[in-house]
Amino acid sequence: MATEAPPMQATPQQVEQMRLAMAAEAKKRGMTFEQFQAQQKAAIEKEAEAAGLTPQEFVAQLRARAFADMQRKQQAAQQQQDGQTQPNSPTSPQASQQQQQQQRIPVNTSGTPDPKALALAQWLRGQELKTRTCILGGQRKDMFRVKRALRAINSPAYEKASSKANTDLPKLTPEFPAEEILKLLPLSLLALRVSQVDPDAPKSKKRVKGQWTVRVEQQQEISPDLHYVFLYEAPNWKTKFYAAGAVILVFAVILFPLWPLKLRIGVWYLSMGMLGLIGLFFAMALFRLLLFVGTVFTVPPGLWLYPNLFEDVGFFDSFRPAWGWHETTEDKKRARKAKRAAREAKAKAKAAKNATQAQATVQHDHSHDGHDHDHAGHTHAVAQDEYEIESNEESEEEEEVPTNITVADASGASVNIATGIKRRDLRPTVDDADDDDFVE
Repeated sequence: MATEAPPMQATPQQVEQMRLAMAAEAKKRGMTFEQFQAQQKAAIEKEAEAAGLTPQEFVAQLRARAFADMQRKQQAAQQQQDGQTQPNSPTSPQASQQQQQQQRIPVNTSGTPDPKALALAQWLRGQELKTRTCILGGQRKDMFRVKRALRAINSPAYEKASSKANTDLPKLTPEFPAEEILKLLPLSLLALRVSQVDPDAPKSKKRVKGQWTVRVEQQQEISPDLHYVFLYEAPNWKTKFYAAGAVILVFAVILFPLWPLKLRIGVWYLSMGMLGLIGLFFAMALFRLLLFVGTVFTVPPGLWLYPNLFEDVGFFDSFRPAWGWHETTEDKKRARKAKRAAREAKAKAKAAKNATQAQATVQHDHSHDGHDHDHAGHTHAVAQDEYEIESNEESEEEEEVPTNITVADASGASVNIATGIKRRDLRPTVDDADDDDFVE
């Protein structure tokens, strides 16, 4: 007689959710958790007795029904989603497997941040994650890749920090891996997954090169190639210092009538000097405009005094160069293209030169000293000769690699020629291999 398979057991997360739901229901009814649990147990025993079953059999039957209903709902939702996205094409096994492997994180916006998540955010803020500045909601935020955060959590430094007695950092265990630890950040809204907004859209003229404009994704997933943005700002002593200084400055200005006479006279002269500098700045701006208007007709395209004065550059760069001809956007694009073409041509010439030198060193004369070749009899008397190929390029890291060249003689035997060839170490380091983290 075939026995019925037991229903799927609930996961620890589902058990915790049911316990929280029961606690909330008990609180709503004005009862304690134990009283509500006893009431539910009595009701189940009563219903099981009416159905002619034991309480355990009745609970197993309820679980089987709930599991079947959940499966039917999931299948209906999946069929509806497939009908909306791809009505005529079946889902590929690879896509379904990838969908099952995705880790979806439900973001909880209620309550204060978890102390473990707060400690994790503080610790990650002090690590070298190669963060990149991005624009989120008009504000600058630090963006990082998930793989670097996972690498930091799996490092010995995290193990040492989490093993301290007075820390809230969650410990890394097989049951609680790095992916589960990193989920604490979006759950407490300390870091969220983002993506670039329309990467193929035309860039704004005021856009800073290298900065993405990002948006928060609805599905907070954990994958090594995804990007996250820190919403947590660590308390900075500089901010507190500046705030205290601002309060002291405001208080000092309020007490200006009580200042000594000499100090008040000095402040008056200082303010007049600042006003004079501001006036000179406006006069210079007016003069450079008149100079440009006067030269745009006489010596086009026009001459600017301090052409970078109002550009988005540093203070000292605003006054460099002292003068320059007017350049349109097309002129700047052409100049950038010319520089790029010059760099590419230089790189191609250097590569061709390296290839020519390598080919010249590899080729050798058949009448070399110490080598006698008898092509008619197919005999080769090869004398052992040491040589090395020295690179004439720029000084780079080199290593001497022993190389054996095998030459077959007429009898079929092979002769090894030991050489010492110096070559560059072209193997990329770990840092070099990870430089392409942020590719626009």
